[in-house]
Amino acid sequence: MRWWDIDRVLGLEKELFPEDAWSRGMFWSELAHARGPEATRRYLVAEGEGGIVGYAGLASSGEQADVQTIAVARDLQGTGLGGRLLAELLRAATAFECHEVMLECRVDNVRAQKLYERYGFEPIGFRRGYYQPGNVDALVMRLITDQATEEKNHG
Repeated sequence: MRWWDIDRVLGLEKELFPEDAWSRGMFWSELAHARGPEATRRYLVAEGEGGIVGYAGLASSGEQADVQTIAVARDLQGTGLGGRLLAELLRAATAFECHEVMLECRVDNVRAQKLYERYGFEPIGFRRGYYQPGNVDALVMRLITDQATEEKNHG
């Protein structure tokens, strides 16, 4: 994702997450940390006929990464695009040398939870009222990477 993608991303963001959509400033702030040798973010877009059909973002800090967002156009949900975006984020986490990847998911978004579980994420807790203004709880999920497991076993 680059700055010139933000307007198109915002259109999809507002359609998919009308109550708690990210602002233009939030995307700009994230992209400010996505370039150069000190980058701590990885944001990408998926393009199809008619423009951007999905996007995803990851933030890293030390040995931990956080999936910030994954979004797929409604008419492409269930096609595997979300999995491809997640796989790219996990590759970025490996490149950032993160041993753990965290995320929050709405408790009512079962489809997303199943996707994350297929990639090895496990539920570890809840954040009450995380999604506002709807006051919807978040399920916190974590993936411990193979790299961390190997180091523990051989370290």
